[in-house]
Amino acid sequence: MYWRLSNLYFWFFALLGGLLPYWSLYLQGQGFSYLQIATLMASIQLTKIVAPSLWGHLGDKTGQRVRLVRFGAVTGSLLFAGVFLEPGFYGLLLVMLAFTFFWNAILPLYEVITLRSLGEQRDKYGKVRLWGSVGFIGAVAGVGLLLEWISIEWLPWLLLPVFLGVAASAFLLPAEQGERKPPAPKGSLRAIVTHPAVVAFFLMNFLLQVSHGAYYTFFSIHLEQHGYGNLAIGLLWSLGVVSEIGLFLVMHRLTRYFTVRHIVMGALALTMIRWILIAELTDVLPVLLFAQLLHAASYGALHAVSVQYVQGFFGRHHHGQGQALYSGLTFGAGGALGAWLSGFLVDGFSTSAAFWGGAVAMAIAMLITARWLQAPPGPSAEPLSSS
Repeated sequence: MYWRLSNLYFWFFALLGGLLPYWSLYLQGQGFSYLQIATLMASIQLTKIVAPSLWGHLGDKTGQRVRLVRFGAVTGSLLFAGVFLEPGFYGLLLVMLAFTFFWNAILPLYEVITLRSLGEQRDKYGKVRLWGSVGFIGAVAGVGLLLEWISIEWLPWLLLPVFLGVAASAFLLPAEQGERKPPAPKGSLRAIVTHPAVVAFFLMNFLLQVSHGAYYTFFSIHLEQHGYGNLAIGLLWSLGVVSEIGLFLVMHRLTRYFTVRHIVMGALALTMIRWILIAELTDVLPVLLFAQLLHAASYGALHAVSVQYVQGFFGRHHHGQGQALYSGLTFGAGGALGAWLSGFLVDGFSTSAAFWGGAVAMAIAMLITARWLQAPPGPSAEPLSSS
């Protein structure tokens, strides 16, 4: 069971590792403008606004999450093949929207499958999810190395074996019995999402993903403009994920000494520093390496806290909907808006200006967090200090 569950995480994040760092370079090589690149990259996040909620609702209603994961994996792979038709900007935008609509259904459904499969052994989730990070690092480094020898135009072909790995691993999952969740109390979800602390939580994460827009859209182009090659770009992306893994391994120790607010405020401040360093000191390699290590704060710490936050506030009746809202409103809406706005900043000024925009978003997020964010109810949300 451990290897069956780990397998899909490995291939899913391997695809992201081959896609995210290099897709903007591929689009640049196809002759698209910065605004067009930003729009196409935003489409990856845009469908997260709708897809997780829709597919999560279908999963809850039918109980057939494994079948939906298989359907999403196969259909998404087939739709991505439209890239090989070289359809132009609007055609490629349609292909990306269609592909990611099914693709973004997989992970939220799979998270539920994994936690249910582990049952009482949920403490092993980190070891299972770890293989996603391994897949990402392997793909980033491997594709970067290959692109040192072949043209970026071959990137879609390099991704094909990974698509096959995702589809194959989806069919290795054990079948479900189709259990449906019990009905929730009426009006309970509305009471949760209108709670001031929950609103602050979503606003903070929305701004966090807005700030990442420049990173996920233009970081590779920014590095290329400063003289870094494809392999170096891949290794720098990998370093960020390595730091994320390290954070996950020690996160339980941090929560013994710091509250949720302390962790969030510290992580937001470090994220702001990270964007400023990338904007101004990319040419100084030791500083850039340090900035990439701060990915442990800007993604690792904040995501770990957020997963607990959703579970604590939304409870068992609304956990799936809470996860869908977290994915849709933050990674989806925030990520898409951040990518799009960064395109205007790059087109009008420079890639450095886009990272400064991310730093401003973090400053606003810190103000919101300091004023309104509270720890969620439940044991996981008690002041996390043992002293």
